[in-house]
Amino acid sequence: MERIGSFQELKIRHEELEPLLSLRFAEESVDPRMRDILVCGGTGCQASESERLVENLNAILGEHGLDGEVRAQITGCFGFCEKGPIVKVHPDNVFYVEVRAEDAREIVERHVLDGSPVERLLFEEPSVNARVHRQSDISFYGKQMRIALRNCGLINPESIAEYLANQGYQALGTVLTAMSPEEVCLLIKESGLRGRGGGGFPTGVKWDIARAQEADQKYLICNADEGDPGAFMDRAIMEGDPHSVIEAMAIGGYAIGASKGLVYIRAEYPLAIQRLEMALDQARHCGLLGDNILGSGFSFDIEIKLGAGAFVCGEETALIRSMEGKRGEPTTKPPFPAEKGYWGKPSNVNNVETLANIAPIVLRGAEWYRSIGTEKSKGTKVFSLAGKISNVGLVEVPLGTSLREIIYDIGGGIKNGRQFKAVQTGGPSGGCIPARHLDTPIDFESLTAIGSMMGSGGMIVLSEDDCMVNLAKFYLEFTMDESCGKCTSCRIGSKRMHEILEKITQGKGTPEDIATLRTLAAAIKDTALCGLGQTAPNPVLSTLEYFEDEYLAHVMEGRCPAGACTALRRYSIAADRCIGCSLCARACPAGAISGTPKSLFRIDADMCTKCGVCVEKCKFAAIASA
Repeated sequence: MERIGSFQELKIRHEELEPLLSLRFAEESVDPRMRDILVCGGTGCQASESERLVENLNAILGEHGLDGEVRAQITGCFGFCEKGPIVKVHPDNVFYVEVRAEDAREIVERHVLDGSPVERLLFEEPSVNARVHRQSDISFYGKQMRIALRNCGLINPESIAEYLANQGYQALGTVLTAMSPEEVCLLIKESGLRGRGGGGFPTGVKWDIARAQEADQKYLICNADEGDPGAFMDRAIMEGDPHSVIEAMAIGGYAIGASKGLVYIRAEYPLAIQRLEMALDQARHCGLLGDNILGSGFSFDIEIKLGAGAFVCGEETALIRSMEGKRGEPTTKPPFPAEKGYWGKPSNVNNVETLANIAPIVLRGAEWYRSIGTEKSKGTKVFSLAGKISNVGLVEVPLGTSLREIIYDIGGGIKNGRQFKAVQTGGPSGGCIPARHLDTPIDFESLTAIGSMMGSGGMIVLSEDDCMVNLAKFYLEFTMDESCGKCTSCRIGSKRMHEILEKITQGKGTPEDIATLRTLAAAIKDTALCGLGQTAPNPVLSTLEYFEDEYLAHVMEGRCPAGACTALRRYSIAADRCIGCSLCARACPAGAISGTPKSLFRIDADMCTKCGVCVEKCKFAAIASA
């Protein structure tokens, strides 16, 4: 594609390329043989051979002489990861789930050639107990509103032509030709956009602070170091819509007076890195990065910095140190990065999802964005739904949507008909929210008020089979391992708390241990240097607040109510169910089960290693743990 030298040329190019997406916005095709077939190309679906699926589709289309009329290509994550790989056929708006590479021929020969959708590949919508054709009829998408994820599942992330066809870089052109840096900062402030990386600081204010600094060099930094367990929001955006991040960084660079951008991304995201590098090359080739962008006199370019995956480097000062080649440790603030950041120069750090909201705000206005969400939390938020939820995946909802709506209306409720117990929001820094708070609106203030936090958007759903003490131990083990070790309270305090939780889950805890946990948690929150340390005790404090009875059961009764703590399991054989087949005794690796055939078998508790093999082998559900 040729270099674009002005905003007017960009507008012309948009009009020329718009037909590329015509089938995706059309209700029906003028030519019934014309189709656009989009296949999810995210990491999860690639692991299920979605690339081979695309190859098979195009090969079979070629066999039938349709390669000039129908094309199959990758797109970004549709969000419905539980049902991937996903294929969407336009303009029919037919949505196929769990598609294998071997299904390609049936899709081409039945759907494309005969016009009959492949029924067995359609999603079975629980609310109507029937298979549905259209994505819009699937309840998973019913309450979603895609702004940050607007292009994921719509365009090919490896094609700048498709990004330009869908108003790509129009926001950058508008800013460079019609707005001053002060006006850009004011627009973002008026929109109410707050940082989506966890802190929730107003983005426009952050930009304005950096803009006001006097310096010969400034930096706009994208934090793509997503490290929360179960979180994959930023990865999906980088894989599915890298140009939206590049465009927003250029806008931010113009707003704060920076000529250099940096993307700090963990090396464990190879596909995101590959597509980002491709997008950067395309943007430079088209004159949308580099010197004199769109003939405006503004120059801006972006460099990728790879991180080693340390969770602490999600904190902006630790991230900056890591980019400088130093150990990733937080520094005291002030000075803030906007005053003294990368190599001592004013630097603005924004999260991937935050940046993905910028272009729509420029194009549609602050008032439009401000109309979405709650009084203090504007816009939408992307969450990664994981855990014991029926519909695992990415969801984007207006802030103010309740937890109940996300878990039941979008997420489809708890897997296998189990009971909801809690939801962990905010990752290792957040808290566990019990059933009585399911109607809490999701916004920055409401989640903080009930002992959790928004975080970057991880949402782990827990069922009655999950032990809350064990969960607190899991998250504390994560923060303990990820602590940079700079401050004593985090380095040693988290370890002492983890030791106590380990003791409790082994059935060796005392009532004094629970009191010590609370004392240590308060001390760590008050004295740790950075957000990682200050919020590390949150999972412990929230589970103590809402599930103290489980702690007491472990300590006072030597019992895990969920039956999840191996050391506290007690296996027994029910006399009314055991038929004396001896299968359990033959399978037991410790020789802990004894008896004679056709009589009741018994388990020696002292010899039992609690491996659970006997439960798996018993065909009559005669063995239970308590």
